[in-house]
Order: sequence, then C-alpha cells, then structure tokens
Amino acid sequence: MNSIIHVEHLRKTFDGVVAVDDLSFDVFGGEIFGLLGPNGAGKTTTIRVVMDILKPDAGSVRVLGEMPGATRERVGYLPEERGLYRDLRVAECLIYLGELKGMPRDAARRRAQELLARVELAPRAESKIQDLSRGMQQKLQIIASLLHDPELVILDEPFQGLDPVNVEMVRQLIRDLRAAGKTIVLCAHEMSQVEALCERILLIDRGKGVLYGTLAEIKKQFAPHALEIAPPLPLAGWREVARAELRGDKQIVYLAPQVTPREFLQKILVQGLMPERFEAATMSLEEIFIAVVKGA
Repeated sequence: MNSIIHVEHLRKTFDGVVAVDDLSFDVFGGEIFGLLGPNGAGKTTTIRVVMDILKPDAGSVRVLGEMPGATRERVGYLPEERGLYRDLRVAECLIYLGELKGMPRDAARRRAQELLARVELAPRAESKIQDLSRGMQQKLQIIASLLHDPELVILDEPFQGLDPVNVEMVRQLIRDLRAAGKTIVLCAHEMSQVEALCERILLIDRGKGVLYGTLAEIKKQFAPHALEIAPPLPLAGWREVARAELRGDKQIVYLAPQVTPREFLQKILVQGLMPERFEAATMSLEEIFIAVVKGA
C-alpha cells in the first residue's frame, strides 16, 4: 500500500523527558487514520515532527515520500492551538492564508467562498473573526487548513467547541475529503467520533505505541467472552452464565470460562427460549482505550 506518512523508531525528548519513545507506524493513502492517546501521551509532539515544526532526536519520518519540510505545501494542518488573526475579516483572512500557500488571489477568493458556503459561514464572510462564536471560529480554522486543496490533511481535535449539528457537518466534510482521495489523520479525544470515521488507529501511551491496526482487528483482540441478547432472558442460576447485565433493551451475558456460544445457544433453544438477537458482544473503542491506558 502507498505509505503517505512513514514513521520509524521516532524518539523525541524535552530536557531529558521522553515525549515519544521508539514510535513506528504508517498512514496509507486514502484512509482516515486515528491517532489517539491520553493527555501528554505524545500525540501532538508526533504531529509536530511530521509537520517539521520539531526535529526528532532519533528515527526517521517521511511525508508523501519526502522529508517533512519538503512537502509542507501539500499538507493541510489544523493545530491544537488556534491562531487566527482576530482583527481580520473572515474572507480577508482566508484569502491571505491562501496566498501564503502560493495560491493566486482570485483562486484563493473563489476557494474561500466555496468552503465558507460548505460550512454555512458564507453570511459571515465580512465579519471580524473576533465577533464569531467559538464554534464558528473552529469551523473557520478547519476550512483554512483545506484552502489550498492539500493531499494530506492532519486535524488535531477538529470537534473541539462544536455542537452536535456542527460535529456531524465536520464529520461529513471529513468523509467527503476521503471520497475525493485525500488522506486524513484525525487526532481526537472523542472516541465515538474516531470509531465512526477511522479505518485504522494508533494508540500512544507514555510516548509508545500500544495499539496499532484496523478497528476490526483491535475489537476482535479485545472481544470479551460475552454475548449480546435481545430481548433479555431469565438466566438466574444458570451455571453457563458468569454474570449478566442489562443495557437498555438488550442483555450482555458473560459466559463461564469453558462454555462456548454454541453450547449456550443450544441450552436456550432446549429451554424453549427464542431471542430475536444473539451475537458476540464487542467492546467500544472508549472501553478499549480505558482498559489499555489503565493497564487492565
């Protein structure tokens, strides 16, 4: 597969404190890749090395097949720290940022109008940035990173400050970027957003990669010895059941260690019970994240 970002044995320290420790991973062309981790795990440091803002102490990084600094014009970057020119008007700011990326002024203006309409900010084109709400400023920062039509888009906490309606708008924007052949790296604390968008993830903890692969592979790795059943069944006293819990209109049944789902289903049928839903239970990405970070 075409590796858009290739990181190999990356190490970065600050005053003797290790921020990134022997980290290796690839981001492939046309995918939405999730970069996850608790606060202070090394996510932003890794992104800053990829963006050539920081230099690594050891290891190597390639972006779009070249050294990071050589590809900056082909990358769109939404940093965690926001930095718009608050005294400028919205359209004026976007046009200026487009020109910094080498766009002709007329092309930057057309692209700015298109993207402002895309995120429902066209009526605020002549407003000063300082007069926008926090959510509006967040959407403006996102489209600023897309102004020059980059091949690779790195979004650090793109859902910050957005209400549910605008979260879905940004999610659809990310899906549209992928459909257009772009590669997206998504760094977010909201595990539900990552789970809804990303095909593959890397979980960093204390500077090290602790989970890396497709969501399907990782969920299979952390699948509990449990079943999801609906509607709930009367299972009190069954030796095959270690414990059971209700989650809304469904029941999570944790089987005893030596009991297989097939054996359990056979007993259910013998008892004349007929569930409408009977499938392997899975852990959410948030549950996996907590289990791994806490060392469970």
